[in-house]
Amino acid sequence: MTKAISLLIGWLLDLVFGDPQRLPHPVVWFGKMIAAAEHALNKGRHRLMKGAATAIGLILLVYGAGWALRHLLHGVDILAVMVFDVIVIFYCLAGTTLIREVRDVFLALDRSLEEGRTQVARIVGRDTTQLSAQEVRQAALETLAENLSDGVIAPLFFLALLGTPGMLAYKMVNTLDSMIGYRTQQYKDFGCWAAHIDDIANYIPARLTALLMVMVSGRWSLVRFVWRYGNHHASPNSGYPEAALAGILDCRFGGPHYYFGELFDKPFIGENDRSLTTADMRTAIRVNRMAEVAMVLGLMGGWALWALWA
Repeated sequence: MTKAISLLIGWLLDLVFGDPQRLPHPVVWFGKMIAAAEHALNKGRHRLMKGAATAIGLILLVYGAGWALRHLLHGVDILAVMVFDVIVIFYCLAGTTLIREVRDVFLALDRSLEEGRTQVARIVGRDTTQLSAQEVRQAALETLAENLSDGVIAPLFFLALLGTPGMLAYKMVNTLDSMIGYRTQQYKDFGCWAAHIDDIANYIPARLTALLMVMVSGRWSLVRFVWRYGNHHASPNSGYPEAALAGILDCRFGGPHYYFGELFDKPFIGENDRSLTTADMRTAIRVNRMAEVAMVLGLMGGWALWALWA
């Protein structure tokens, strides 16, 4: 029951406040650790091996530190453990902030194309300087779907599997991939292991995310659509939540995009190349929130039943 209470409080904090802008954030620390390792090791020979050691070492370090701290707090008081869990859950969930960012993209685009491009550049890795208004909206909604998996469902999945230390370790996995997990000349060797570890970690959460999106939409026929288009993506996972949202909105995602000056020709997800609107953004946000609530309630209910049974 303490797990369920901690999850509820941590999730409500994220729901109300989003990412705390003026407080130290673990992901920022993770980013600094990765940047330091990349600067020191991503050169010379054996980059693949050095990248593997970096990725595995940092993930184990974060999990071990989280486990040790939680174990120490458990020897002090159960309330201290709950406070620790609440703080970790609050920091590791990233649903509210990206929803706000996506909403701001559409509002900025209503003012001017240039403002829309500038705003969407805050949340995507692709080159946004030449995007059309349609491509700006598409990029924002694709990111929203991916983030539901990476920023909400996957952290909660690892919370259920490995507790808050596992949740922290997953955030390191995700941060490694977002910083060095690219197939560019600079990162294709050093970031190879980071990318593959992220693929493995997100395999189940991505498909669970798509299932939750379809479930809350009430359109179970979209399971066939997701099955058809989920693998139409350079990533083995990102295509599934994107396909779910494309099916719900009856639109088309994907296509060629520039990353770090290099063109990546992504397959299309869906067939209806219609214009995206602010109403689509509102629908996407509503689906995201409902899927998030379903996951949280599912975990809390499962823990409550386990407590009663035990």
